[in-house]
Amino acid sequence: MITPVRSVTAACVLGAALVVLAACGARETTRAPLPAPSATSPVAEPPTLAPGPAGMTAVFEHGPRDAGRTVALTFDADMTADQGPRAAQGERFDNPGLIAALRELKVPATVFMTGRWAEEYPRQARSIGRDPLFEVASHSYSHYAFTDHCYGLPTIGEEGMRADVERAYAVFRKVGIRDAVPYFRFPGGCHDRRALEALTPVGVTAVQWDVVSGDAFATDAGAVAREVLNGVRPGSVVVLHCTRSAAPTTERVVRSIVPELRAKGFRLVKVSELIGASNGRR
Repeated sequence: MITPVRSVTAACVLGAALVVLAACGARETTRAPLPAPSATSPVAEPPTLAPGPAGMTAVFEHGPRDAGRTVALTFDADMTADQGPRAAQGERFDNPGLIAALRELKVPATVFMTGRWAEEYPRQARSIGRDPLFEVASHSYSHYAFTDHCYGLPTIGEEGMRADVERAYAVFRKVGIRDAVPYFRFPGGCHDRRALEALTPVGVTAVQWDVVSGDAFATDAGAVAREVLNGVRPGSVVVLHCTRSAAPTTERVVRSIVPELRAKGFRLVKVSELIGASNGRR
């Protein structure tokens, strides 16, 4: 989900309106209607939200505001299906330094990974996926948009949406990620009713955010850190990136904000913990 700050903020407004539509659904935390495509006998099923009565995939934006000072840092590992030639020429879509910083600081995190990223960096994907500090969720296979007019991204037709998400989980299994969680983040955050209905059979919960870090294309780590610290509230989901070429400041941002968040009494958690604490609330 690499987009400029102002564009992402607009996506958040759109996402918030769609959350209202999705919130007409069931108000209880439940298992996915179908097994998560990546499930291989996990010890415990990650919590998900039930789809609405119209069959729309549930959308989760943040955790409860009244259940403790928790916050989830999430990282989009973006690589679009057609960016292979750029990677071959030396562009880096990974960020090993960021992952090392998260481990050093003992920060639980949710990584929304595209299948194409996992194919390009299979050892890193496997290492992240097998580290209990992290959970891996889907960011699609292709990083193509699920709606028209989504920041210039190529668009997937409705008939291909389910296959694209399931393909990402297949790649995760292939590279050795054993138990990717049944959460999905739309590329660019762009979605509509049609996309939410198309993904219902996959059994995923769509995860958005309520804090835009602004790390995409940023060069001022201090400004990004201030954006996060000023926006975080109990239960927040913060969107950041694990893509060195398009988000070069993120490691420095993490090293700055983590001690400050902890000093303010925030406990850093994975998205699954926020969803589990939500009792079905979007």
